[in-house]
Amino acid sequence: MTVKIPPAFQILYEQGPCLVINKPGGLLTQAPPHIDSLEMQIKRFLKERESKPGRVYLGVPHRLDRPVSGAIVLARHVRAARRISEQFQGRTVQKTYWACVEGTIQDDAGCWQDTMRKVPGEARSEIVPADHPDAQKAVLHYQVIERQKQLSWLEILLETGRTHQIRLQCSARGLPILGDRQYGAECSFGPAEDDDRQRWIALHARRLAFTHPMTREKVDITAPLTSYWDPLGLALPEEHFGS
Repeated sequence: MTVKIPPAFQILYEQGPCLVINKPGGLLTQAPPHIDSLEMQIKRFLKERESKPGRVYLGVPHRLDRPVSGAIVLARHVRAARRISEQFQGRTVQKTYWACVEGTIQDDAGCWQDTMRKVPGEARSEIVPADHPDAQKAVLHYQVIERQKQLSWLEILLETGRTHQIRLQCSARGLPILGDRQYGAECSFGPAEDDDRQRWIALHARRLAFTHPMTREKVDITAPLTSYWDPLGLALPEEHFGS
């Protein structure tokens, strides 16, 4: 029997114990067993595809926020997961994001540096003074892809990886990410959902470049956009978009 890949995710790359998935928005990366998550869906898919009788191991070296879509790398055994985690900790993984923000940004490119912290006990972060005891440095580099009337398309290269970093740094400059009502957006994005937790925002992990944990070969994966980005009217060739 042929097992079809669930429509919730797309496998972009699979080599040995290394997987790169195009995660949809509105889906947790990890969650307790009774809550749906990307990890659970992939484990279920691998178990069915390979007719595995026991439990499936899946290492999750990094995460994407629930409303964020795009490329995420996973590992199928402990050694591979550890080696990929070390790359993230050493900041040798190149993470490029695309974001559509409300408002018009003036400079064509630049670097944003802030100090921020995750608010204890809450699912949000905030800008704090540099001398705050919980302050962490947050740095990103951006380039404008396109400007529209009330929107700006940005390509963002993360130098640090703080909780909600891109979302907070954009919002702090009066440029909330489309659909991100938690950080001040007024417009919606993505599929209509009654449950706020399942809503998308216009932030996409566009590209992930790292070293394969076993072969040491360079892996460079680009995640296509979904059709939810089509109404925004970015002037790109068709190959930039997925189904």
